[in-house]
Amino acid sequence: MLSALQHYSYCPRQCALIHQEQSFDDNEFTLRGQRAHRRVDGGELSTEDGVRVLRALPLYSERLGLVGKADVVEILPDGAPYPVEYKQGRRHKREHDDIQLAAQAICLEEMTGHAVPEGAIYHHKSKRRRVVKITPELRRQVEQIAQAVRTMLAADTLPPPADDPALCRACSLREICQPDLVGEEQRIRELAEHLFEVDSDPP
Repeated sequence: MLSALQHYSYCPRQCALIHQEQSFDDNEFTLRGQRAHRRVDGGELSTEDGVRVLRALPLYSERLGLVGKADVVEILPDGAPYPVEYKQGRRHKREHDDIQLAAQAICLEEMTGHAVPEGAIYHHKSKRRRVVKITPELRRQVEQIAQAVRTMLAADTLPPPADDPALCRACSLREICQPDLVGEEQRIRELAEHLFEVDSDPP
C-alpha cells in the first residue's frame, strides 16, 4: 500500500503494526485527519476554476508494486496530473508526507505517461498549500522505502520503537506499541548480558 511508505518513513515499527499486525487505533490527530478527508474520500469529479478535480483516485505502479489512492488529483490544461495530499495539521514540512506524495506522483506518471514534477500538501488547519518538488532524491527514497517495507514484512518481525519521544507522543498506536516498556526490556537485557562480568582494572 502507498500508505505503508508514509508509515515506514515516520516509524518502521508503526508501519509493521499497521500492515503486518493489522493493528490500528485512533487519537485526536487521526480523528481530525478523518474529518479533513470527508470531502476528498467521496470520490466525486468536479471542475474548479476551470481545472478538473478527481477525488479518491485509485493509483498503482506495476514497476514498484504499489497500490493506493490519491486524495485529490487536479488535471492541468495540458492533461498532466497534479497530486494534492490532504493533511489535518498546520503548514509544516514533514518528510514522510513528501515521500507519500512522491509515491503518488510516480504512480501517476506510470499510469498517464505525463511527467509529474511537483505536487502539493494541503494543510486543512491553516487552509494553505505547500508545494513539493518531486526531486530525484525523493524518488530514490520512495524506491528504497518500498524495498525496505517488503523486506520488513517478509522478515515477520517487529522493529524497535522510534528513538524519538516526540514521534511517539503523536502516534495513535502508542498504547499498542508500548515504546517505554520495550525500551526498558532492551535495557534489562543489556544489563543482564553484563551482569557477571568482572572489571579487570583495579579499583
